[in-house]
Amino acid sequence: MKKFLTAICTACLLMTGCGGGIEDKPVELHVSAAASLTNVMNELAELYAKDNPDVKIIFNFGSSGALQQAIENGGAADLFYSAAQKQMNALEAAGELAEGTRKDLLRNEVVLIVPADSTKDITSYEEVATDKVEKIALGEPKGVPVGQYSEEIFTNLNILDEVKPKAFYGSDVRQVLAWTEGGEVDCGVVYATDAAISDKVKVICAAPEGTHKPVIYPAAAIKSSKNLDAAKKFLDFTASDAAKKIFNKYGFKSID
Repeated sequence: MKKFLTAICTACLLMTGCGGGIEDKPVELHVSAAASLTNVMNELAELYAKDNPDVKIIFNFGSSGALQQAIENGGAADLFYSAAQKQMNALEAAGELAEGTRKDLLRNEVVLIVPADSTKDITSYEEVATDKVEKIALGEPKGVPVGQYSEEIFTNLNILDEVKPKAFYGSDVRQVLAWTEGGEVDCGVVYATDAAISDKVKVICAAPEGTHKPVIYPAAAIKSSKNLDAAKKFLDFTASDAAKKIFNKYGFKSID
């Protein structure tokens, strides 16, 4: 009996003192974030983990529209970082956001890019409508914010009808970047921050002023989160001065 009691005590000590207990399991935060945030959010998560080793960040990167739909359909998400207001507005209207957590976090620019070795001599958005361009990569406008901005730009330049037959639509901005990097298209429209991480493309120009809505990235915690306090803490971290420095390093502009 003495040996039996000793074994039980030892097992209890192992469970409570050696990390085997349920209480030692790290909090998992599921973060749905626009594809254009992939690199910067991964770096931010590494920084956050240094002071918060008990929190595990699990990212789901994709187009803001697809992420919005996944959240509406009950997909696991504690936080949402969108590349446009439209998708966040839809979630707010559906009552999916935790009250008081929504904030405008970042600004970006929309740029026209070509493969680094391009000889097409494309110099402006307007020239997409000319014979210089046979194929252009764009985000799918229904669910990809950069595609929505692109369509807005070409509409305001009065050349959308000429551009559409040349368009190949990507599922997110990183696919648009990849097609342009690989020379599968003559040009593409991405965010300035996406172009900045690649040495396989050249930036031709930013969108003409006034041709599209400001590119604002809102963020919010999701009301159904099982770890709402931890979600709010990470959200506050991504709005901190330390996080702003990293966002700025990747070309994002902070909203103060």
